[in-house]
Amino acid sequence: MALTEQPITIIGGGLAGSEAAWQCAVRGLRVDLYEMRPTRPTAIHRSDALAEIVCSNSFKSLELSSAHGLLKAEMSEIGSLILACAAEARVPAGTALAVDRELFSELVTRRLERHPLVKLHREEVRRIPPAGLVVVAAGPLCSEALTQDIASFTGEDNLAFYDAISPIIEDESIDPTVVFRASRHGKGGGRDYLNCPMKRDEYESFIDALLGAELAEMHDFDRALLFEGCLPIEEMAARGRETLRFGPMRPIGLTDPRDGQRPWAVVQLRQDDLAASHWSLVGFQNRLKWSEQKRVFRMIPGLDRAKFIKLGMMHRNTYLNAPRMLRETFQARSREELFFAGQISGVEGYTESTASGLVAGLGAAALARSLAPPVFPRETALGSLQHYVAHAAAESYQPTNISFGLLPPLEGVRLPKRERKRAISLRAIGAIRAYVLGCPLFAGTQESPDDLIA
Repeated sequence: MALTEQPITIIGGGLAGSEAAWQCAVRGLRVDLYEMRPTRPTAIHRSDALAEIVCSNSFKSLELSSAHGLLKAEMSEIGSLILACAAEARVPAGTALAVDRELFSELVTRRLERHPLVKLHREEVRRIPPAGLVVVAAGPLCSEALTQDIASFTGEDNLAFYDAISPIIEDESIDPTVVFRASRHGKGGGRDYLNCPMKRDEYESFIDALLGAELAEMHDFDRALLFEGCLPIEEMAARGRETLRFGPMRPIGLTDPRDGQRPWAVVQLRQDDLAASHWSLVGFQNRLKWSEQKRVFRMIPGLDRAKFIKLGMMHRNTYLNAPRMLRETFQARSREELFFAGQISGVEGYTESTASGLVAGLGAAALARSLAPPVFPRETALGSLQHYVAHAAAESYQPTNISFGLLPPLEGVRLPKRERKRAISLRAIGAIRAYVLGCPLFAGTQESPDDLIA
């Protein structure tokens, strides 16, 4: 049977799965969309609506001086269902795109249920279908049976069952008069880390603030994730005031060039993979509330004006080691008709998950039409996200949000930071428009973005 004669199977009715289903259907292809709720509920979802969002009602910024704003602008150029419904369900939130959660999910569900080429199945899929075009967009709370089957397909070493993320800071917000470059004992290149040196009184004040900080509430299924190999820093600090100084904040092998002495303690920053303008706090996974992270971590010398690109967290999050398993198109390297999308594919955030569903849906639609799945230009947010997923260092891979650090910089142009980011965004939008204009996959879709909300 030809690929165009059989429905495309999409597993998961979240943001990514809903977007993937739409991108296939508007190109005249039949879709079997599987969502296990309400037959099989999850620990955090409250309804059986498609694209239900649970952690926040915000898709973040719409401004072109923001990488999130750029990604949304590119997706709107292509005709994203999720963004069209979000625009209709928008509530006041300044320059951010925040939505009425119930209305938003209702709009997405209605559009997909009413599309004549989409058949919605309310049942659990326990195994990856062995043949045909398939998009797995099962989300971070993937069912146990399907998770086990994905682990079998990928190899368990390529599948993570939790997320322990340290905060990530923009380098332009780090004080270079305090922080110094060095590796312990001069190892490697000798300048691989940024080091924030602490005096004894600074360390003691930091420990006091850390122990007194408010913690984010954890779900019961998250509590079991804490284990000795990856404890939150506040858990380590609670075991003794010196624990961190002999752990991730040990100063051994480092000398503060300002006084030639070894600091009492050191916080090390490591360059975030592929994003040369971002630095992560080594060993600083934590469960502090986000407002508390900003307050406490800005007590670290050299980080008093730190701008946080991502804040730390620990929670269940099933995701692939994407560089080992996926191509830039979100296709499995070992099976070209199988795509992964959403957080399981190795992206982080509502907009990014939706973007991966858009790319995977377009890829499945392309194969059904005997076309090559799209790889967007590297200077676009979509293309840079694709590049990160396929080419980041597999040994230290973590899911990522979109950021300007993932995009190629402007060459030979010196502009203030905000103007520079906007210029990068305008370059990207021009590249997306040119790509779409020349790609046969975008010709003749059945609905335009203006028709998405009826």
